[in-house]
Formats: sequence, structure tokens, C-alpha cells
Amino acid sequence: MSKTLAAALGGLLLSGLLGGCAAVVIGGAGAGASVAHDRRTAGTYVEDQEIELRAFRLLYDHPEIKDRSSISTTSYNLTVLLTGQAKDAEVAASFAKLVAQLPRVKQVHNEVVVGPESTLEEEANDTYLTSKVKYAMLEVKVPEFDPTRVKVITSQATVYLMGLVTAAEADAAVEKARRVSGVKRVVRVFEVVPQSQLPAKPAPSSEPAAPADIH
Repeated sequence: MSKTLAAALGGLLLSGLLGGCAAVVIGGAGAGASVAHDRRTAGTYVEDQEIELRAFRLLYDHPEIKDRSSISTTSYNLTVLLTGQAKDAEVAASFAKLVAQLPRVKQVHNEVVVGPESTLEEEANDTYLTSKVKYAMLEVKVPEFDPTRVKVITSQATVYLMGLVTAAEADAAVEKARRVSGVKRVVRVFEVVPQSQLPAKPAPSSEPAAPADIH
């Protein structure tokens, strides 16, 4: 599986983080575009990346967990979702407890299942389902809904949805995900925010845009 490559990449990212270079984690134009559409603050966006990397390091600091599990960590607005498989419930619970003690973590959803590690075929199917569900989000008919604000994680055909959304957005997104062929189950991990508490949209600038450089 690609876990070896992921481990190497994660190690490189972690070294940059622990060296005080958090910008490495989210650097580049792509990250800037993501933050622009995100309801999280830029600071929280960075903290979520830090939490994921610190959780990754925890696995390697605790081989008794790493060697008996295949756990993935996703953090969104300081809420952590654990997915994957473990040899027994105690292993998953131990890791969840460690992650809960990381700085800034608000809550941990332990969705790790007891059973064998996913096969390559299952992983490929999960990746495909994630893409299909993300595409389905484009069809959500809720005013001002932005599909990029819904984070989709798939594990063994179970789809987990994260994000800062309104109740109407959450219901519509879940309904769309449930209708995607191949999805066995949809789990809400949304943080539902009242419409009145959503960040205010920036006012349009009255200044003309600067002319683009032509090369």
C-alpha cells in the first residue's frame, strides 16, 4: 500500500513543522485558495495540519499501537476523526486517548473498526468513492453552499463528512452522499453552526483590480 510513501512524506512534513516551519505544511497557492473558501480561520487551518502531523508522530512513538493498527487522522476545526482498522478496540481507544491530549484538540471521534487492514482494492474503491461524493456535493441546492467546505473521508465504503456547515447544508450534503452508488454508510462529523454565527462575507472592493502582468 501507499502507507510507506505516506509515512515518508509525513516524516518530511513533520520535520519541517517541528523545526518551526509550519508554513511548509500549507505553503503554496493551492493552500491559499483553500483558506479563502474555508470557514475556519487561517490560524485554525494551520493548527489542524499540526494536529494531523503530531498524531502521525504519535504512531511512531508508540509501536505497540502502530504495529497493531492502520489508523488515519483527520482534523477539522480542531475536531479529530480517527478512521481505519485496529487489531482490537483497546488499541484504537489507546490512540484516541493520546490524540485527545494533543494541544488544541477539542474533540476526538473514534471511528476505527476492529478488523483486518484494508486491501489495495478496498483503498482504491475508497478513493473512487471520495471523488464521487465530492462531485455529488456540486449538486447540493442550498443558497451560498460551497462544496469545498465539506471534507470527505472514506474508509471501507463508509463516508465521513466534516466541515463547518449550517443545519440545512449538513442535511443536504448527507442526502447527496447517501445517494452515491457504492456508499454503504454516511457518518456526520459536521460542526453545525447557526446561520447567524457564520463569518461575515467580505464586502466587495470598490477599487479597480490591478492590471495583470503580461509576460
